[in-house]
Formats: sequence, structure tokens, C-alpha cells
Amino acid sequence: MIAAILTYSNVEWIGLVLFVVSYLVAGGDVLYKAVRNILHGRVFDENLLMTIATIGALCIGKYTEAVAVMLFYQVGELFQSYAVAKSRKSISELMNIRPDHANVKRGDTISTVDPDEVLIGELIVVKVGEKVPLDGEVIDGTSYLDTSALTGESVPREVSAGSEILSGCINLNGLLTVKVTKNFEESTVSKILDLVENASSKKSKSENFITKFARIYTPIVVVVALLLAVVPTLVLPGAIFSDWLYRALTFLVVSCPCALVISIPLSFFGGLGGASKKGILIKGSNYLEALAKTEIIVFDKTGTLTEGVFEVQDIRSVGITSDKLLELATYAENYSTHPISMSLKRSYGKDIDPSCVKNVKEIAGHGVIANVNDNTVAVGNGKLMNELGVSYLDDEIVGTILHVSVDGTYAGYISISDKLKPDAFEAVTKLKSKNVKKVVMLTGDSDLVGTRIAKKLNIDEVYTDLLPADKVEKVEELINQKSEKGILTFVGDGINDAPVLARADIGVAMGGMGSDAAIEAADVVIMTDEPSKIIDAIGISKRTLGIVYQNIAFALIVKIVVLILAAFGMANMWEAIFADVGVSIIAILNSFRALWVGNSVNADLSSSIPSSEGTEIA
Repeated sequence: MIAAILTYSNVEWIGLVLFVVSYLVAGGDVLYKAVRNILHGRVFDENLLMTIATIGALCIGKYTEAVAVMLFYQVGELFQSYAVAKSRKSISELMNIRPDHANVKRGDTISTVDPDEVLIGELIVVKVGEKVPLDGEVIDGTSYLDTSALTGESVPREVSAGSEILSGCINLNGLLTVKVTKNFEESTVSKILDLVENASSKKSKSENFITKFARIYTPIVVVVALLLAVVPTLVLPGAIFSDWLYRALTFLVVSCPCALVISIPLSFFGGLGGASKKGILIKGSNYLEALAKTEIIVFDKTGTLTEGVFEVQDIRSVGITSDKLLELATYAENYSTHPISMSLKRSYGKDIDPSCVKNVKEIAGHGVIANVNDNTVAVGNGKLMNELGVSYLDDEIVGTILHVSVDGTYAGYISISDKLKPDAFEAVTKLKSKNVKKVVMLTGDSDLVGTRIAKKLNIDEVYTDLLPADKVEKVEELINQKSEKGILTFVGDGINDAPVLARADIGVAMGGMGSDAAIEAADVVIMTDEPSKIIDAIGISKRTLGIVYQNIAFALIVKIVVLILAAFGMANMWEAIFADVGVSIIAILNSFRALWVGNSVNADLSSSIPSSEGTEIA
């Protein structure tokens, strides 16, 4: 088309026809959108600015500039479409975790049905290479699961009978029989997809500002351009209307707010996508923006900073072997469903003969007494020993202490406690390097346990023996301590954390094994259950905001300069095209950086922080 225009430029009417055809081909959709939006009451937008400017250019004989404006505008739109597609890709890939079917075992037959038709309690079979369709518990089989779609972690996770299994994982190498524990609507995969689909609907303050700015800014520049075209010809001697009209049209092209309107939401969308690659689901760009302003971060203890799984940590026997002490305590606690009983059984690791246990008597708040192989075994706390008149060792040990007496004689104690998560120390240390002013821990555990953990992790403040309502009260007190624009972020995982997650400025839930209530109340969900992911989330937030501010500053500076030059006749339509489309393309390309979230985002301190893997709280 351009070659034809150049060829026939000496024939005026043929050149004019070709210019008009080129203009309609390049800008027909812009004209259509301008008319459609006017009819729907949305008058002032970039389509109207482009339409007025280019039609005006055609009217004063600036055919090349008119076609070029539309052509390069389309180039900008092409870059925008590519950028949006690229940004959406990382998030839309999550849609691949949606299972296509479930193999339900009913009787002796296996039927292939839609996942939402499977009931709680039914058995499903997950074959090698299939997605796990529903949350459940493995009944039979051993395999490795690819959890990368949920957690962002590439290392497969081993599961066997008794393991919890989440929908959306891929079964890698073994046949699994799973008992369904949640309906499809309540399953992990369904909740994740819902979070992703609704994330972009919650705009950040920056996005809302730009939207409002464009609505006010656009009609103002139209009026200014009109005055620029008319007023000088009325008040300045010798002023030529066509010259000032050209300046006004150039002014309109420059003033188009495309770079701001496009690049800012795109940057936040890229940040959301980059976070999802790291196993961090952020429910809206408003929360992504707010994370960067975190001043105070508050952690729950159990399941957040600690693993939430109680294990036998120490055995001190008196008069018998440690193995015998553990065996007697395990048999006495055999019929209990308390987590302490489960911890003893895991540590004992052998089959238990129930016929060896008789006359079991549980004493609330004290412990249990039972006959084990004709021996009277009492297992419990110091209160139980005092009630039985048995003197016991009163060592200062953090954790749950089970004292054991056999036939009225003290036999020793077993300490059971939680473990710190491997990255808990790293999380607290790096948070302080991110300009977080205060790190606080809230726990319902005893003062002795809470203080010891806070000391190990170098936490600034710790509050213990708290009920859920007490946690909310403490968070409200801490909120009053931050600055006006500062953010308080709370991290938790349990049902009792849901009220605090909802009350905090930003609530972060551990999504792998966290409760449904916590995940629902939170603004951010960490699928790997790693507290160190908070650093990644804050890092992504700050990086995304940096890109947004760069785009705003660059676009405004260039536009203001070219607007002034256009008003004084020192910039033509080509400079205007750069100030509009060129700036938009550069801003869009800069927005791509929000997607590039590597493993080294927060690696600057990793070499200087010791590992806390396997650290006991006792």
C-alpha cells in the first residue's frame, strides 16, 4: 500500500484514494470504537483523541501523518495484545490443573465420571500420569506427586497410605486409591482457580488513580486543543488557522493516555503472574501493591513458623531402659486419639497388641492410667504424679512432658514438642532486611514455649496464652503502632487464625495444609507452607511497584515535553507518534519485567543465613 502511494503520488486523486483506503484499513476499528463508545455514553477516551487528530490531519492535507498515526497505533495495540497474552500465560497455565475426570471405584467396577459427581467418602483411583481430581486420603498405593502446579516446587512429593493428597497434583509413578474428603467445589484445585479468576477484579490504588485520571484528563486536553486551534488565530496578527490546527492535532495525539492506561494494569497483572509461578496466590493487585508497604508482620506459631506436627524429642528413663519406657507409655495411650498418642505411636514404630492393655482410665487434664501386661502404668503431667503421690523429675523443658510411673514407682519422662520449619529463621532475618520495622509472634501456647521460640528466631515481640479473640485484640493494638500509610501483615494457617487474617491489613494463609477458613479469609495464599515465601511476595510487590513508577514517570515526562513543543510549533506529528505509541511500546516492554521472577530475587542474604532445618523448639 505504501509503495502504491509513493508510485501514484504524482496523480493527486489516486494518491488521495490510496491514503484514505490505507487510513481506513489501519484505523477503521479505532473509528468504530470511538463512535460506539460515544453512543454508549463513554465519549472521552483514546479512540476519540486519535479519531479527531487523524481526521483533522486528513482535512488539512497531512495524509502521511494521519495514516502513520493509525498505523503505529495499531503496532502499539499489537504489542499490548502480546504483552497481555504473555502476562496471562503464567496465570492461565493454572487452568491446566483442572481435572478432566475421576475414576470412581464403586463395588468391583471403576467408572469414569465428572469430578463434581463424586461424593465425600467414595474411593477414586488415580493412575500414573493423571491429575488428582479431588482432595482425599491415600488408602492404598505409593507414588510420587508433581505438585509444581500448586506450590511452584519442582521436587516431587512422596505419598503412601495415610497421606493427605490435594487435587491438581499429577501422579507420577504409582497407582493410588484415594478416599475423597472434599467435594469438588471445596477442593484445593477449585479454590485456587476461583482465586486466580477473581484476582484481576480488585484494582490497586495506582490503577484506580490512572482510571480516574484518564476520565478527567481526556476532556481537559480536548478543550485545550480546541482553544489552541481557535484562540491564537483570533488574537495573534497573521496567525494561520491551518498551522494552529496542525499544532492542536499534534497536541491531541501526544496527550493520548495510552501508555499509562495500558502499562500500569499490565505491570500488576505481570506481578500476579510472577507470584503464581513461585506458589504465591495474591487475590488482587490491590493486595500486591499493599505488600510493599509492610511495616509490621505478625506470625502465628503452630503450623506457620513450626511444622505443627508433634514428635518425641527426648526420653529420660529411671530404672528401666528408654525403649521400655516408650513402649509402656505407648501401650497405655493406645486407645487415645489425642495427637500426643499419635506421636508416641510414630516414635514407637511397632505393632501394638491391644489385648495387653486393660482397665484404661482417662483423667481429664491429667493423663491416663492403664494395666499393661499386669503392670499399672500411669502416663500424664505433674498433676497426675502428685495425685498418685509419685515424686518426679521437674526439669525445665519446653514442650509437653509425659511423666510415667510403673506400679507406683517413677520410671522417667518423655518430652514431645513441635519443630521449627526449616526456613523459619531465614524468613524472620530476611524480613528485617526488607525494612520491616517489627516482627511479632502470637500464640496460644505457654509463655515458656513462646518465649523460647521467639528467642531462637530473633523475633522482636511475642505474646502467649492467647485465645482467638485475644489475637484480634493484639493485632488491633499493633495496627495503632504503624504509620498512616504502613501495612500490618498477619501470617497464619488455622481456623482460629481466620478472624485475625480478616482483621489485618493483609492476611497471608498457609495454603498447603492450612484450614479452609484461613484460606478463605486471607488476601494472599502460600501454597508451599513456607514462611520464607513472604519475602518473595514482598520482593515481587516492591519490584512491580518500581516498574509502575518508572512507567508513570517516563510517560509523563516525555508527554509534557512534547506537549509544550507541540504548542509552540516545535514538534510535528511524527514526534507526537513517538510520544504516544513509542512511549506506550517502551512502557509495555518494561512491564514484561514484572513477570520475570527468578530464584535469585531474594538470594542476596541466603549465603549468610544458617539453616534451621530440624531445629526443635525444646
